[in-house]
Amino acid sequence: MSAPSAPSSRAIAVTVMVAALGYFVDIYDLLLFTIVRVKSLTDLGVPVAHSLDTGLELQSIQMWGLLAGGLLWGVLGDKKGRLSVLFGSILLYSVANIANAFVHSVDAYRFWRFVAGVGLAGELGAAVTLVTEIMPARSRGYGTAVVAGVGLFGAVAAALIARNFSWRTAYIIGGVLGFFLLALRLRMFESGIYDKVRESDARKGDVRMLLAPPARLAKYLRCIFIGIPIWYVVGILVASAPEFARTFHAPEAATITAGDAVLFTYMGLVAGDLTSGSLSQYVGSRRKVVAAFLALTAAFVGAYLTLDAPSKTTFYAVCGAMGFGIGYWAVFVTVAAEQFGTNLRATVATSVPNFVRGSVPLLVWSFKHLRDNAGLGFVKAALVLGLGCATLALASLWGLEETHGKELDYVE
Repeated sequence: MSAPSAPSSRAIAVTVMVAALGYFVDIYDLLLFTIVRVKSLTDLGVPVAHSLDTGLELQSIQMWGLLAGGLLWGVLGDKKGRLSVLFGSILLYSVANIANAFVHSVDAYRFWRFVAGVGLAGELGAAVTLVTEIMPARSRGYGTAVVAGVGLFGAVAAALIARNFSWRTAYIIGGVLGFFLLALRLRMFESGIYDKVRESDARKGDVRMLLAPPARLAKYLRCIFIGIPIWYVVGILVASAPEFARTFHAPEAATITAGDAVLFTYMGLVAGDLTSGSLSQYVGSRRKVVAAFLALTAAFVGAYLTLDAPSKTTFYAVCGAMGFGIGYWAVFVTVAAEQFGTNLRATVATSVPNFVRGSVPLLVWSFKHLRDNAGLGFVKAALVLGLGCATLALASLWGLEETHGKELDYVE
């Protein structure tokens, strides 16, 4: 394949920033439910004693939507173009966000969280695919780091808005932000690498190609497994922060909230993503940086699960540290995008992070089983599950090729 014409620096800057703002809105909505879980469910008549299990169920339903949407938008991105996903996904989850503000039953909440999950699924993968394809190989790690770093502030914004507005208003604000971003997207440009493949005879967005040969399937699964610890931390440890605080006998447990835990975790995650993305460029290796951050995650999770009567400050500081440890999210998605050819890249880059997010229902089930059926209790169940996630991630990373500086103008 001959090299596509290089986009201007201005076109690249506009694309990166609009992609970053899209991820900002994506994360805002994705984490908003975790933040307003107790308030919203209480308003809908769910007893406080059932808030955690009902909340985990609704979170799992949202993640099932992410799983379905990950495949839908990924295939569409390879068949119809990266921009088609960036327009369609934000339209769907903006509508769903506003609809969430007007639910009056848990059943309605379930439905609209699922729809929101389907819409949210397309944002990050399409954005990272587009950014990796328009940027020079020598610097694309910086581009995806900016997308993740700016985008993850969406969680901080969600926490602050939820603190100052009602949960229904917070959902409406998210929907309005989405429609505003939809207008900004009119200034984005399609990937030149994809334009070359669009009219070719290459099989585009064919999910069956991920199942064979076995080596390609194994590579795809490894890409998923290295991200599992990220959502173990977010979906289990941070989402259940109030319950963990009580288990740790924190003196101020009654004032520790999931919203504030998300806020501090994602502040750490922003710092971690900017650090890991820049570091991967500096050392010239994605694999080494992911391995280092997996080790940091294990250490900080260990610190969290051994807290003993922590102050509120200590509790939130450890949440921030765990956030920094899992701040290899941008590098992880970049690795997935760089592993596959242009005709499958959007399918992979969109489905992989959503399969990771979609692992939350399985993680929740495993956590509950270990906690209740296996009799391990809250902390030991979380510890055993965390060890399993970390072991799987490190073993999977070992088998992946190094992709720093890899040229992406090829097809499978």
